[in-house]
Amino acid sequence: MKRIFLSFLLAGALCSVQAQVKFPAASPAQTIKQDFGLGTIEWSYSRPSLKGRQLYTDLAPAGKLWRTGANGSTTLTISDEVIIGGKTIPAGKYGLLTIPDRKSWTVILTKQTDVTSDPTAYKTADDVVRVSVAPVTTKNNTETFTIQLANITPTTAELQLSWGNVLVPVPVKTDIDGRIMASIDASMQSDKPAYFPAATYYLENNKDLNKAIDWFAKAAAAQPKAYWIQYQYAKALAKAGRKKDARAAAEASMQLAKENNNDDYVRNNQKLIATL
Repeated sequence: MKRIFLSFLLAGALCSVQAQVKFPAASPAQTIKQDFGLGTIEWSYSRPSLKGRQLYTDLAPAGKLWRTGANGSTTLTISDEVIIGGKTIPAGKYGLLTIPDRKSWTVILTKQTDVTSDPTAYKTADDVVRVSVAPVTTKNNTETFTIQLANITPTTAELQLSWGNVLVPVPVKTDIDGRIMASIDASMQSDKPAYFPAATYYLENNKDLNKAIDWFAKAAAAQPKAYWIQYQYAKALAKAGRKKDARAAAEASMQLAKENNNDDYVRNNQKLIATL
């Protein structure tokens, strides 16, 4: 009887040990959040690998709805409105689905966030936008399915889907100029105007250059040791054709950068001076 009891105890101990064994997921989950425009874009999905299988046949079959990942649904969460396929997408959480094909992928944003391996759960009535995107053949092979936001500027980016030697670039835009200009106007009416960021925005976005120069001058006067302000001031002066003033500002910036052991700004100013 004791032997039987001990056998049960031993079996239970073995089961307990086996229950604690963990294995890596075949398609590991990933969630990434990226700053873009005045907000963020976050995507969550599971990442299958090719493992010798073929895209369009074994995986993500051509012409059929795909959840754009493995396991659960793939979602895209935006905190500030963006433009995809010429349509403004409000802030919110959306499902990301695709219909792969060799010549053109259909990329779908849907209100549904629960479409997984069962395509019958998908309802076209819940579509927010559909975009047809021509896939690009790449030289490098991406073994594990990857979603990333690439080629980011203040107002544009690409949501890239990569797998095998296929890359699907989905253009994403944001219209923020009006809101930024309004915030700059409000700042200039305040007790502490944000001269430097306002001037930088004007310079980089081809706004009133004379205003930018005036604001850079005021920002530099408020922070006389800020070599990064002097550098942008020099760039604005150079753009306005005021080479002598630009050289003086660049030399001042370079000297301050040397004092602060910032070799990057030393080089930047050297390159700027060489163009004057």
